[in-house]
Amino acid sequence: MNWSLYDDIFKNAIKEDAPYGDITTMAITNESKTCTADLIVKDNGVIAGLGVFKRIFEILGPIEIDFYIKDGESVKKGQVIAKIHGKSDVVLTGERVALNFLQRISGIATITKQYVDEIKETGAKLLDTRKTTPNMRVFEKYAVKVGGGINHRLGLSDGVLIKDNHIAAAGGINNAVNLVKNAVPFVRKIEVEVEDLTQLQEALDAGADIIMLDNMNIETMTKAVQIINKKALTEASGNITIENIRTVAMTGVDYISSGTLTHSSNILDLSLKNLKLED
Repeated sequence: MNWSLYDDIFKNAIKEDAPYGDITTMAITNESKTCTADLIVKDNGVIAGLGVFKRIFEILGPIEIDFYIKDGESVKKGQVIAKIHGKSDVVLTGERVALNFLQRISGIATITKQYVDEIKETGAKLLDTRKTTPNMRVFEKYAVKVGGGINHRLGLSDGVLIKDNHIAAAGGINNAVNLVKNAVPFVRKIEVEVEDLTQLQEALDAGADIIMLDNMNIETMTKAVQIINKKALTEASGNITIENIRTVAMTGVDYISSGTLTHSSNILDLSLKNLKLED
């Protein structure tokens, strides 16, 4: 992936951290000094975002990074996954911003892998949502893919999803679907969020391509899947946890979406250590 496309985001992050330069680093080193440092994992998980990590340093100056793993690989606490070679001021100034991105992206990949593993062999697939950190969506959705999940729409311009407030604004599911059909190219699929079996039947009658079963209990969701009977794709959403996702998958839904992947994941703790000046 060409991470340089997102240089504006990286540069703003660097500016946030050092708006008038890195005064500590400028006091103790200079551009002529070079060093090496190790990138070390401090917890078990899945790595994602190595290209982002490297790109942030590249913006600051020349850098060489020898990665010992690739995105998507599992790592263990204490593992050295890369060695950095570069100018000391570049390494010291870029360290925290680069780590912040890598830790966040890797944390999302890690929890995504855990959720995906829970629903193996059920037939259901894991989706992310738009519940992402502002200006971080592309990185967070990349992390979901690395962890084995599937991206839902990237944003509002990518796909049709008629939710409860859209239904209220349109005056009902049938009217909402018809308005969309008249305004959106026919190649776009239409997804409708429903909260009960009455709305489900309305969505089916209106010709929805995908039906989101929102916050339904297992009994209702099971019946909903039976009623739909492959006439539309199904997506379960709402209060999905690592503890209940397999039970949800066993209802027969095609997809399960979880905002937890991006809005509530922990970081994967990483650190730059063993900095050594080179002759």
